[in-house]
Amino acid sequence: MSQWRQEVTQLPSAQNLDTPTLNDHIPSLLEEMAVALTSRSDETIAEALVEGSPPAHGLQRVEDGFDIEEVVAEYNILRECIHDLADRNNLNLQGKPFHIINRVLDGAIGLAVQTFATQRALEVRRRREEYLAFVAHDLRTPLNAISLAANVLELTLKSSDGNAESSQMLKTMRRNVQQLVELVSKVIDENTNIETESGTKLERRKLDLWPVVEALIHDLNPVAGTNSTKLVNEIPDDLVAYADASLLRRVLQNLIANAIKYTPHGQITIAARELVSQDSIECWVSDTGSGIPKELLSKVFDKGESDPKNDGGMGLGLAIVKTFIEAHGGNVAIESTEGVGSTVRFSLPNKESTANAIR
Repeated sequence: MSQWRQEVTQLPSAQNLDTPTLNDHIPSLLEEMAVALTSRSDETIAEALVEGSPPAHGLQRVEDGFDIEEVVAEYNILRECIHDLADRNNLNLQGKPFHIINRVLDGAIGLAVQTFATQRALEVRRRREEYLAFVAHDLRTPLNAISLAANVLELTLKSSDGNAESSQMLKTMRRNVQQLVELVSKVIDENTNIETESGTKLERRKLDLWPVVEALIHDLNPVAGTNSTKLVNEIPDDLVAYADASLLRRVLQNLIANAIKYTPHGQITIAARELVSQDSIECWVSDTGSGIPKELLSKVFDKGESDPKNDGGMGLGLAIVKTFIEAHGGNVAIESTEGVGSTVRFSLPNKESTANAIR
């Protein structure tokens, strides 16, 4: 095992693994091989391997970050070590023992690779489904804003004896938007068992934060107006963030939309400041809404955890926020008092060097 570990640690994905993780199921495989050699029967080898260590080993190597070539390589290194050990001890591994050892190792490679490939495929599918669910969730807010804006325009035209054709076009637009909302809800419903994404790809750049928030306030005003809620942008106009612009916009959209939902009357403030000593910026969204019960605070960022009083909640909004902020190397937290309001704070690196170090 010592010789095997020494050679396997030359593989890129194995270089930083501790001994127990590196060994994983290999000792069990050696025991299975010893049983096969003792019984000298080919009939039980394949059966024993299926119930034995190789499938579990394949799963572990997915978690360890191995690629498929490295999984094959570590078994072949084991094969070489066994033959070297036999040579040093003048043992003859020709004939039946030779075939048994090779059948055990070839079978183990096949099962480990099969399990590895299957698990990888499942992860790719999970991430695709998660991405679709995240995008679908984020589409609901702008679609609702469009629907509400169309409704207001339709009522305005009706009260002012406006053009009948324009009124009909607005009705058509509102009806189609509603169909899109229903499709989006269906996508989310069909992906409620996804896990939180861990491989978010970032395209960071420097961006002025104030215009991003101002554009969101403009887009979400129809929704806030329905609740008689005022949106206030207190971002310093010279504050620069170093982030993925699309993901940061989705983070802020989720936080503002969430605050609007729980602030039927009042004010929502979006603010930020530079933390020079930490090479980061801190952003927060505060509301004067209903607040969150103390017993729910520790769960609000978990996927699937939604307000039991809110039938339309899918429990994805704050999970998306947490995923995207942590992908940037930042942190997110919430403070809330029932009947007073809530504040969600998150941090982001504001320098390229800091972000690169995190990555």
